[in-house]
Amino acid sequence: MRRREMIVLLGAAGLARPHALRAAQTTMPIVGFLHSGSLSGRETQVAAFREGLADSGYIEGKNVVIEYRWVEGNYDLLPGLVSDLLRRQVAVIAASPLPSALVAKQATTTIPIVFMAGDDPIKHGLAASLNHPGGNATGVSLLTAGLNGKRLGVLHELVPKAALIAFLVNPNNPNIETQSSEGRAAAQSIGLRIEVLRAGTETEIDAAFAALAERGAEALILGPDPFFFNQRQQLVTLAARYAVPAIYEVREFVEAGGLVNYGANLTEALRQVGSYAGKVLDGVTPADLPVVQPTRFELVINLKTAKALGLIVSPILLAADEVIE
Repeated sequence: MRRREMIVLLGAAGLARPHALRAAQTTMPIVGFLHSGSLSGRETQVAAFREGLADSGYIEGKNVVIEYRWVEGNYDLLPGLVSDLLRRQVAVIAASPLPSALVAKQATTTIPIVFMAGDDPIKHGLAASLNHPGGNATGVSLLTAGLNGKRLGVLHELVPKAALIAFLVNPNNPNIETQSSEGRAAAQSIGLRIEVLRAGTETEIDAAFAALAERGAEALILGPDPFFFNQRQQLVTLAARYAVPAIYEVREFVEAGGLVNYGANLTEALRQVGSYAGKVLDGVTPADLPVVQPTRFELVINLKTAKALGLIVSPILLAADEVIE
């Protein structure tokens, strides 16, 4: 072959290669990752999700594409983001937590959905049963609302003389009624009064702390919510400013300076979501994958914060899963 002809052929191959790569990418299955919160602070959780996918041999950028959609706590964006994922013909939607899962389920009965939800998925219509979900959705149920009684018990151990407990919830969360009723019932069972406060914006969070101080609340339970996770630094800072002992859902609040948390490990939960998404890509239907529930819950306490609040931590709580000093 002449040298000139060889150069032309090599040049043509070089021009064709990007097109070939784009064509290869379009043949990869697409996973839609829909989250009601923001990426900030969840990098480890997202990495765990990818690890779960990798358990089934799916590596992002190699043989699977992941389309990330973050709501940033603005739940009104969910329908549009779900519609966008459906237009992109995703093979499966990984939706978390409950607000994302509910909107995804309302939008499609055919595209598989793997959810991470804090409340009972049966009650919200995400699954027919835990062992046999039926339909197009399965995933992980964190039982977050049902843990409010345990959180109240931990708080009572730390602040035994507190008679009035504030319970902060997000009015935009579809699980608010369950959270509120279970919080009241748990408080009543041990003879405490509970004051439910609501906040769905940064300004409303500020107002809620002013209200709990005005009403004489001596401790705080923070209801599980993605928006609150986004605002964890604001919440932890306000709890310190008002000197109110507070218990949170997940360890990230305690790592940010919060007092204590009791709940499931979100990183482990997202890994399970990724694992299930990989199984779906392999052809397993959601109806055949039982809803997973946590086998253990984390208790993490920040001794530095406890000392600043003048609290005495009992030996029972010092045996927590982790003590931050």
